[in-house]
Amino acid sequence: MTGSVPRSAGGVMSRVVALLLALSPLPASAAELHVASSGGFAAAYKALAPEFEKRTGHTLVSVWGPSMGDTPEAIPNRLRHHHDIDVVIMVGDSLETLVRAGQVMDLDHRVLALSKIGLAVKAGAPHPDISTVAALKKVLLEAKSVAYSDSASGVFLSTVLFQRLGIADAMKDKARMIPAEPVGAVVARGEAEVGFQQISELLPLSGIDIVGPLPDEAQKVTPFSIGIVAGTRETRAAEDLIAFLSSPDAASLIIKSGLVPAPAAPR
Repeated sequence: MTGSVPRSAGGVMSRVVALLLALSPLPASAAELHVASSGGFAAAYKALAPEFEKRTGHTLVSVWGPSMGDTPEAIPNRLRHHHDIDVVIMVGDSLETLVRAGQVMDLDHRVLALSKIGLAVKAGAPHPDISTVAALKKVLLEAKSVAYSDSASGVFLSTVLFQRLGIADAMKDKARMIPAEPVGAVVARGEAEVGFQQISELLPLSGIDIVGPLPDEAQKVTPFSIGIVAGTRETRAAEDLIAFLSSPDAASLIIKSGLVPAPAAPR
């Protein structure tokens, strides 16, 4: 019997432990955060996601799609069909359109990174000179086939750059938009002689060589922005993700992915 605890004492101890647990501060509850990201920021996001989950305890559930276009994967179409999405990361102009439509909250949405368009050829193929606008125009006219994306970079090429260079008619029969697939994959298979896409989307792909960015006079710098979807129940976790991805801690991996971190200013 020595050392035994009377039942009454055991009951008191249990109540004390329960009271202490009730009074102890608990960590904020972890959330499951559903994120839709366009391809331009995907490599940076994938590299940064594990550290965010480790720091916060939140779990990220991610899907991918272009910032515009008619494919079912396009982020605006996902929202239109009420997919389970809490946060979007996409081309800035497209995100602002969703803000004006009331689909993304006008709360703490901001630019995360800036992206440039690059030109790629099949691995081992000669690298054409694209150092000047005249040289780029020559490459486009001499190429047997040209591929470009169905997102911001491709829209710029097909609706602005080809016209600016005076080659829109010459490109009609040999240039094509690639929906729902990386342009680099088409180039790697030899189905296009040259391909244009955000450099950050070309970098992760095998089977291609990135010749370089377009010359400044022919370049379009695209901002990638993050915003919180209207109606989400995970606003706090979404704000945690925004703060992390726009912090100095994220900058090195954003640079490694081929992007330039945006200045630390909202929107």
